[in-house]
Amino acid sequence: MFTLVRSRARRAALALSAVAALAFGTTAMTSATAAPAPLKQGPTSVAYVEVNNNSMLNVGKYTLANGGGNVFDVAVIFAANINYDTGTKAAYLSFNENVQRVLDNAATEIRPLQQKGIKVVLSVLGNHQGAGFANFPSQQAASAFAKQLSDTVTKYGLDGIDFDDEYAEYGNNDTGQPNDSSFVHLVTALRANMPDKIISLYNIGPAATRLSYGGVDVSSKFDYAWNPYYGSWQVPGIALPKSKLSPAAVEIGRTSQSTAADLARRTVSEGYGVYLTYNLDGADRTADVSAFTKELYGSDAVYTP
Repeated sequence: MFTLVRSRARRAALALSAVAALAFGTTAMTSATAAPAPLKQGPTSVAYVEVNNNSMLNVGKYTLANGGGNVFDVAVIFAANINYDTGTKAAYLSFNENVQRVLDNAATEIRPLQQKGIKVVLSVLGNHQGAGFANFPSQQAASAFAKQLSDTVTKYGLDGIDFDDEYAEYGNNDTGQPNDSSFVHLVTALRANMPDKIISLYNIGPAATRLSYGGVDVSSKFDYAWNPYYGSWQVPGIALPKSKLSPAAVEIGRTSQSTAADLARRTVSEGYGVYLTYNLDGADRTADVSAFTKELYGSDAVYTP
C-alpha cells in the first residue's frame, strides 16, 4: 500500500498556523561556493525534510560507500506557505517559526549542505486560506508573488522553489476558484526572475493540471517533477524528459525497504533520472537508504552522525 501525500501535507500545513509575513532585507545572503562533490553515476536523489521536526543537516549525513559521493543531490525545506491577506486581498509568502529559523540560520542550516554540493530548495504549500498558485486573478498578481519567491531565494541564498498545490482551499475568504492562466503566469514570471535556479513541481492539485494557457506551455520551465504518492509508481503528467521525472516516491521509514528497492530498480531500468524521498529524520536510516542506493548507484549508504 502506498502512503498518500495528504498525511504528510496535513501534518505540516496544520503546523503552519503561526506564520510571519515575509519582510525583505536590503542585503542578500549569497549561497556558499560549493565544493566539487565526489562524482556518482545515476539518478538525482531528492530528500524532503519536515523542518517542524527535523534538521536539514540530516541530508548531508549520507554518502555512498563506493566513491564517497552524496546520496542526496537536492534537499527540500518543507514548507513555506502561500497565505492570503483579507485586507489587501492579495497572496503573500509566509513562514512558520521553524522555516523562519532555518532561513535565518542559513549559515549553519543551509550552507553546510551547499558546500557539499547539495542544492537546497524551498517548498511552498497552501495554508487553508483560499490563496493558491492556481487562482491569481491577474498576471500582475501572479508576477508579484513570483517576485516574493525569487527575492526569498536571493535573500537566503537558496537554490530554487518547489510548488506543492495542496491545502489552498480555493474559495475561502471569497477567493476565486482555479483558473487556467494563473499558474502559467506565475511560473513564467518566476523563471524570468531566476533563470538559473531550480523550479520543481510536486505533481498534485489544480496547478499541476494547468500548465498551458494562451499558447504558452510552461512544462519546459521546470527542472523536475515528481510523483506525490509515497510507496507508489506514477509518471508525472508533464512534458519533460525522463531525466527530469521521478515516477518513484518513498517515505523513509514507512515505505518498506523492498518497495523502495523495487522502485529504485524500476527507475534505473526504465531510464528515469530522479528518485524522490520524503521525511528524512535524525535517526540512522542506513538500512532504508541503502535499500535504494544499491539499486540506483550500486553502493550501500554510509551514515555519519
